[in-house]
Amino acid sequence: MASNFSRVMSSKWNIRILSLVGGSVTAGFLLHREHVSAGVPVRRMYPASAEYPDLRKHNNCMASNLTPAIYAKLCNKATPNGYTLDQAIQTGVDNPGHPFIKTVGMVAGDEESYEVFADLLDPIIKERHNGYDPCTMKHPTDLDASKIHSGLFDERYVLSSRVRTGRSIRGLSLPPACTRAERREVEKVVVDALGGLKGDLTGKYYSLTQMTEKEQQQLIDDHFLFDKPVSPLLTCAGMARDWPDARGIWHNNEKTFLIWINEEDHTRVISMEKGGNMKRVFERFCRGLKEVERLIQERGWEFMWNERLGYILTCPSNLGTGLRAGVHVKLPLLSKDPRFSKLLDNLRLQKRGTGGVDTAAVGGIFDISNLDRLGQSEVQLVQTVIDGVNYLVECEKRLEKGQDIKVPAPLKQFK
Repeated sequence: MASNFSRVMSSKWNIRILSLVGGSVTAGFLLHREHVSAGVPVRRMYPASAEYPDLRKHNNCMASNLTPAIYAKLCNKATPNGYTLDQAIQTGVDNPGHPFIKTVGMVAGDEESYEVFADLLDPIIKERHNGYDPCTMKHPTDLDASKIHSGLFDERYVLSSRVRTGRSIRGLSLPPACTRAERREVEKVVVDALGGLKGDLTGKYYSLTQMTEKEQQQLIDDHFLFDKPVSPLLTCAGMARDWPDARGIWHNNEKTFLIWINEEDHTRVISMEKGGNMKRVFERFCRGLKEVERLIQERGWEFMWNERLGYILTCPSNLGTGLRAGVHVKLPLLSKDPRFSKLLDNLRLQKRGTGGVDTAAVGGIFDISNLDRLGQSEVQLVQTVIDGVNYLVECEKRLEKGQDIKVPAPLKQFK
């Protein structure tokens, strides 16, 4: 009786109804392990041992944590929306490794994926997030930008500043598993809410199905719009289906506050500008994000969130804050120093090329951002980037003068 009740209550239609009348209390009930973790049975013609993927040459977090026993336990389960373990791990099976980073190798198809497949996702989360234990730890949230200090970078070195995160609409499947109707519902809900933004946040929505190719390419070249889905990490996870249906970008008139719709997540919220005023960028980010959440809640919806994992997003690497605070910074001398990678590790920072995760740096210009997402608040992570980038710039200045630099002691991740 209880099993049938929880299954009925977990359907997409009832989650939508209950989100209107019960809000987070209802959602919290639906996502309690007692009601969700059992999953929906999946019929198979062959035993789990015959279906187990060949991961012998793989180097991603999924491959490091999946065992025949875990696969056998989970492969016959599905979320109430019908999302299976094999669908969740397909991107990791098809993409053995990455030339620059160790990828996660698994995605969520809906909010319930993190409960139904917890036996695999929990250890993946613990590995990816440097020991954060989702079974015993709680994630903090803090969007008070007034707590930030020293947020003005030397603009002779820092070329631009950016803060982004993602948010998912509770009750609708995530991009790897959503139907066309769900994807269009995400677009409708978000665009309708964004129409209520005022002041310097006032802007306009541009649907990919309606903008010209020239407009689309210009936005991509300006780093305002997400790229076309060509990365196998995205396509193998099912995130490029039906392109470009129900995808688009909203931005304010100054193009300093942007929201991507239906890329890797339901939404990507971005605050950005040229120069080194990270404090102002983060202030706009916090203010805009709070206003977007208020407008969505006014329309009877809410973001996916729980106290263990923070904000729920498609890729486990983005759980918690989902935040990446980054700068484009010139470090031609420091980047050639053999201690550069150790410096970044100890400062809890990561580097990539200015063209994205799949690119290398050009001319000593790097995209430097926070390494962590989960277990620390937004304020803590942005402050880590500010302090770390300021230290890197000081190291670059010392090298310019022919002086030595020091590698700082490793930062403690969980404060």
